[in-house]
Amino acid sequence: LKCLPKVFGLIFLFKWTKDGHLNSAAPPLTGSDIPEGLFFAKQTVTNACATQAILSVLFNAAADNNNDDSSNNSDDVNGKSGDGDSLSLGGVLSNFRSFTSTFPPDLRGEAIGASEDIRTAHNSFARRDAFITDDSKPRIATDDDDVFHFVAYVPHGDAVYELDGLKDGPVMVGKMAQSSEGGDDSKSNGDGNAVEPWLSIARGAIQERIERYAASEIKF
Repeated sequence: LKCLPKVFGLIFLFKWTKDGHLNSAAPPLTGSDIPEGLFFAKQTVTNACATQAILSVLFNAAADNNNDDSSNNSDDVNGKSGDGDSLSLGGVLSNFRSFTSTFPPDLRGEAIGASEDIRTAHNSFARRDAFITDDSKPRIATDDDDVFHFVAYVPHGDAVYELDGLKDGPVMVGKMAQSSEGGDDSKSNGDGNAVEPWLSIARGAIQERIERYAASEIKF
């Protein structure tokens, strides 16, 4: 990751367990406690967590780009961007993010499930029963099944958040330190590229989650 010029978010895959899901390091933020501009959607569609994690990264990266430079709208309906660090969403996702900007998390999740474009894109990479189908319902996992789940980690403002659509809201996993000059506390990786401070916070949160499992668990 240190070799990449820009990292917009991380997506972590892990074996889902009910106990592990409930034992969060911090309570989810709900209602007015959710930071302004942070995109979070409840997962209302079965087996859509991977697609939803990708969307969480994309929508929040585009939001941060707009906040950094309001004169350079990297998230317009044409998906144009002005520099290498900006993220271009394209027309479909830009319009979707704008349309759902005032929705609560549950309605955002419903909107993801109702989007024909998102459904088509998802199903082009997945099994037919992995998202929404008209003629069948996915099989419900039993206690003997290995159930895996995707969550996203993104920076927003001065903090890092875990975005898990199965929770009631985003979870703040840490705040980024500020330098004495008021900028971020980025460090060089030795090749001239700055190491983004939020990555260290996200890495610590992921490591803490891994340590909840038995030492023999390697499916991450």
